[in-house]
Amino acid sequence: MIRISNARVLLRAFIAHTAECAMQLRPTVQTVAPKLLQPSIVAFQQQQIRSKHNKDRKKENKGAAKVHINEEQLAEVIDIESLRTHMEKTLETMKEDYIKNLSLRSATGAIETLKVSYEGKDYQLQELAQVVRKNPKTVVVNLVSFPQTIPAVLQAIQKSGMNLNPQQDGTTLFIPVPKVTREHREGLAKNAKTLFVKCRDAIKDIQNKTIKQVKKQANISEDLSFQVQTQVTAIANGYIKEAEKMLETKQAELLGDK
Repeated sequence: MIRISNARVLLRAFIAHTAECAMQLRPTVQTVAPKLLQPSIVAFQQQQIRSKHNKDRKKENKGAAKVHINEEQLAEVIDIESLRTHMEKTLETMKEDYIKNLSLRSATGAIETLKVSYEGKDYQLQELAQVVRKNPKTVVVNLVSFPQTIPAVLQAIQKSGMNLNPQQDGTTLFIPVPKVTREHREGLAKNAKTLFVKCRDAIKDIQNKTIKQVKKQANISEDLSFQVQTQVTAIANGYIKEAEKMLETKQAELLGDK
C-alpha cells in the first residue's frame, strides 16, 4: 500500500511539473512560432507577387506583339492608300489644333482662323467678324455684320481648347487673354488631352468602319479576313501611338517640364 501511495504521489508531482513547464513555455511558443512561420508567409507573398508580375508581363508582351503589314495583301482587300490618308489627315488636324489653340499666349491669328460651324458650313472667324487686339490683355471680336452667328462663335471659342472665356456685349465679344499661371498651364494641358482623345476616337472610327467593310466581303477566306483586320488594327494603333507622343510632348511644353 505504501508503494502504491508513493507511486500516486510521484505521478501527481510529475503531472503538476509538466503543467508548470507547459505554462512557462507558452509565451515562448507564442513569440517564436510567428517568427518561424514569417519566412514562409513572406516567401508565399513574394511568390504571389512574382506570379502576378509574370502574368502582367505576358499580357504586355502579347499586346505588344508586332504585326507584319503586308501592303500587297491589304491592297487586294481594301483601299490601303485611302485608309492611311484619312488617318494621317486626322493626325494632322490634331497637330494644327495644338499649334493654333494650345499656346501659352493666345495669338490674335489663332482666334482669327478659329473654325466656326454655322448652318452646316465651316467658316473662319475672320470671315464672320472683325478681330482686333485691343490691348495685350484683350481681344475684341465685332460681329455686327453677322449677329446671327454669335451663338455658334461662342460655342466655337469655348470648345477651341484655348481656355478662353468670352464676354458678350451686344454684337461684340471681349475675350480676356489669360495670364500664364499654373492653373492656366494645367487647363491647356487638359485641353491637349481632350484633343488627343478626339483624334484617337476618329482613328478608331476609321479602323472600325474599314473592318466592317472587310467582314462584309464574302469572296475572301475567313483566314484572309482575320489577317487583314489584324493589320488594319495595327496600322491604327501606330497612328494612335504617334498621337500619344505628340500629347506627351505638348503637355510637357505647356506644364514647363522641359
